[in-house]
Amino acid sequence: MKPDRRALPVNAIVSMTPAADGWKLRTYEQRPAGAVRGSILWLGGRGDIFEKYIETLDKWSRDGWSVTSFDWRGQGGSGRTGGNAAVGHIDDFAVWIDDLAEFYAAWSASKPGPHIVMGHSMGGHLVLRALSDRRIAPDKVVLVAPMLGFDTPIPFRVASVAARIMSRISSELRPAWKYNEKPSPPNASRRAYLTHDNDRYDDELWWKERDPSLALGPPSWSWLAAAYKSFGRLARAGAVEHVTTPVLVLCAEADQLISPRAIHRFAARLPKARLVSFGSDTAHEILREADGPRDKAMDAIARFLQ
Repeated sequence: MKPDRRALPVNAIVSMTPAADGWKLRTYEQRPAGAVRGSILWLGGRGDIFEKYIETLDKWSRDGWSVTSFDWRGQGGSGRTGGNAAVGHIDDFAVWIDDLAEFYAAWSASKPGPHIVMGHSMGGHLVLRALSDRRIAPDKVVLVAPMLGFDTPIPFRVASVAARIMSRISSELRPAWKYNEKPSPPNASRRAYLTHDNDRYDDELWWKERDPSLALGPPSWSWLAAAYKSFGRLARAGAVEHVTTPVLVLCAEADQLISPRAIHRFAARLPKARLVSFGSDTAHEILREADGPRDKAMDAIARFLQ
């Protein structure tokens, strides 16, 4: 039975969970009807809301997993960190690492194991950062199209310095670009960057039309500078080589938002990583793709969790 992707499952609970400093994180919890196999913490990407993944979260719950997710501070239903509600702003990814570490500690102490942490795009980056910094210790990790570098011809150092300079001279009210998920002309197709499945793409738009406060536009220059700073931190020798947690990495080789080559480099550095690649029929949002590649991804995750 397929769930209604535009309705919360009847056994799902949405609440507000305070971070250590009192900031409220909008949280999703779904408990299985029968015996519990373990617990999954799902973490979305930049600008994501957990409603985009109800179909997937509900499937894991029906498979016996206790499922939890939350909107990152500054996006979705977790408030805004900048002066412009339409701009995704952060000064340092360390803020999100702290939120994740604190949330994980409480979640893992209260939920049955094994404890599985999964992250998509920016969420995958932050999961790897938290592993690298020894802030979380899950039993297994799944990284779905993790944001470990950008798909751009500009050399890393040039882009990093430019972003840092612009962050110093630009207001947090000002986005780094105007449209879509990356610098692109106004008529560029956002959907083409994300998925080949029109219906799943429209699901996100439906949720955000229903509650416009959940929508977020492009990032600030400070977000971009913070991203390059975090990339550099992970690129250091030894930053991830000590991570012995089993990791499944899903990579869309035709991804136009993040760098598939960077994903391959990091997968090779992780001692217990398994890389599964997807072809030209798969865009950035692998778990919101058409049934063919999505089923392949879900099957790979299911085998990994067995």
